[in-house]
Amino acid sequence: MTLFQHGGLRPKGVRRLSAVITAGVMAVAAVLAAPRPAVADTPWLSVSDDGYVAISIPAAYIEANAGPVSQLAVEGNFGPSFAWAEYGLTRRGDIWWGALGPLKPGLYSYQVTGDDTKVLKDPTNSTAVASKPLWSTFLVRGDSARLLADAPQGQGGKVETLTYRVKKEERSALVWTPPGYAAKGGKPYPVLFLRSGDGRSATDWLDLGRARQILDNLSVQGSMEPMVVVISDGRGPDDGKELKDLRKAVADDYRVLRDPAHQAIAGVAEGGSQALRAALTHPNEFGYVGSFSGLLTDGAGRPDARAINHGLKLLRLYTGNVTDPAYNATVRLTKALDRSGVRYEFDGVNPDGGANWNAWQENLIDFVPRLFRNVPGHGPSAGHGRLKGEFHPPRPGTTPTPFVSEDGFVTFETTTDFTDAEHVTVWANDAPGGSWLRVPMSRDGDRWRVTIGPLEPWFYYYQWIVDRVSVKDTSNPTKVTSEPNWSTFFIPGERARLLSDVPAGRGGKVESLTYASTVANQDRTALVWTPPGYDAKRAEPYPVLYLQHGSGQSYTDWVEMGRAKQILDHQFLDGKLVPMVVVMGNGNVPDFTKELLDNIVPAARARFNISGDPSRQALAGLSMGGVQTLNVLKAYPGRFAYVAAFSAWFGDGAGVDVAAINNGTKMLRLYVGDQTDFVQPFFMGTLTTLNDLGIRYEFDGVTPGPHGWDVWQKNLIDLAPRLFRR
Repeated sequence: MTLFQHGGLRPKGVRRLSAVITAGVMAVAAVLAAPRPAVADTPWLSVSDDGYVAISIPAAYIEANAGPVSQLAVEGNFGPSFAWAEYGLTRRGDIWWGALGPLKPGLYSYQVTGDDTKVLKDPTNSTAVASKPLWSTFLVRGDSARLLADAPQGQGGKVETLTYRVKKEERSALVWTPPGYAAKGGKPYPVLFLRSGDGRSATDWLDLGRARQILDNLSVQGSMEPMVVVISDGRGPDDGKELKDLRKAVADDYRVLRDPAHQAIAGVAEGGSQALRAALTHPNEFGYVGSFSGLLTDGAGRPDARAINHGLKLLRLYTGNVTDPAYNATVRLTKALDRSGVRYEFDGVNPDGGANWNAWQENLIDFVPRLFRNVPGHGPSAGHGRLKGEFHPPRPGTTPTPFVSEDGFVTFETTTDFTDAEHVTVWANDAPGGSWLRVPMSRDGDRWRVTIGPLEPWFYYYQWIVDRVSVKDTSNPTKVTSEPNWSTFFIPGERARLLSDVPAGRGGKVESLTYASTVANQDRTALVWTPPGYDAKRAEPYPVLYLQHGSGQSYTDWVEMGRAKQILDHQFLDGKLVPMVVVMGNGNVPDFTKELLDNIVPAARARFNISGDPSRQALAGLSMGGVQTLNVLKAYPGRFAYVAAFSAWFGDGAGVDVAAINNGTKMLRLYVGDQTDFVQPFFMGTLTTLNDLGIRYEFDGVTPGPHGWDVWQKNLIDLAPRLFRR
């Protein structure tokens, strides 16, 4: 099926599916479009134990509360490095539908947006973000997120509000007190002042940072010293005055120690900069300082290294990867501190986090256990890397896009054609498993730009969405014939080796085959891959695989999007492939079986040295092409000894000659994507049908990924070496 059927919205200006769709596809579409009851209290989002998110939003609710919309998206921190991104939903009858995942364990926030501007809160999710009233949250559980879950009831600390004054302005802070804290009696507690950054609220530390859960769980585990934690937003023209007044109010109202050795300060972004300034300019006020993505770049002038080193027990710096604005700032700060002789610790570069709460949660988890006690380890967190110097993509307009760094960070940049646009995103297969997300771009002069990543080595495709209209990146010379707005790029690496080009001159050849179609009443074209060393006069004809595309696609897609040439070239050179010819025909006809048997196969045999023996012929296809393949199997069992279907379905078993299929088929192998592949329920029904009929088949198991090329490339990689070996 075309991409717009399985994971994305159909932006204005995108061409419709081909009118020529098989009856099987139409039947499935009818089932998917069947009206479903809109139950008001049914959750819009549900999360499975393994991190898959299923989305089902009643269209009636959207229209009643936002008016008619042509597009609906769930926006959230679903992107690479937990970046904010838009996941487009598909309208199916009375429901806007989608499935995304598997998401990494962690806390996710989201809102529902129609036509880029009509924003709604999910009324079926009771969670709230005080500073963002339209946001909701959900937790994907997992071992790496165990400290983000609620502590056992009754075992955690308490959070209350402290009111204080700065000059004539009344301010408030949130105060977490540990389990067993009593306002009177006993020893006083050390205190951590935890700051939020500009544009963020103190409540964000609870709603998005999960500070309460983190502190509760660390306390229950005995992994931190009992302490009081004061959370404030730090806003105001005089941070120093505000902090002084806050400290006094805390000392007046809570049983805390007042000496610097028992006071700590940390913050995120600008809050981290405030913490750094306090440490470097007033080194005798705090014994422990943490900067989470702090933006201080100059080392606060010329710091007094002797006073700082004497007064500070810990100065620890944290930064995300190059998508974090603090990355370059941290490079400059560490150099300044090194020059000045200031002692500090660096947690290392978080490779999978940017400037967001998911990264700052990890920072808090690392920082708090280091406070007010001696700890054995002072190096980076596990898996964190070193600073490699500042990151600077090429200046706007100086290079075609995308620009791909060695570490898999990708910078997209538009031309100057969209200076008056209001909303520009890059839509790409960069979500888990190869699903499609739209990452918002930012204005950069007269262009729009964004850096995302790190992306794993693989083959990627993308397009701009400019004010809801699909647009090709004209700076990228790559093309997709059947979908002209897509462009492609490749990130090399061992994981993507089979999708990369082989050395020049060592691969097979792809040639065009023109044939007369008696079904379409016109000349049509197929692409044919022949292996290295192909001999047109070889005594023994080559075995042949007929490989079909999906609906909305054409004969060019297996080469341009499926990377069939690269896959086959590598597997041949690796010695894993029986030398064969692969014919990629055009399946966009009302009677594919007739087209294949009367037109494509005879034309291929007339032009190439290939076998007509059923035992030396294979047929495979994806989605619509998989349905067509299985229809040929039912109508002409034994005509192709090897049969495979990717993300397809069998239909009913009426009139099927089971014995002929089993006797004439050496291998029937089936593939499907995960929960994000909308065909999966129909595919699972296919397995039941085949079992009931007694048809022998192989099921490769679920291929991680959606109804898209990331899955089908993996399917071909698995299938091709299995052919013609029995």
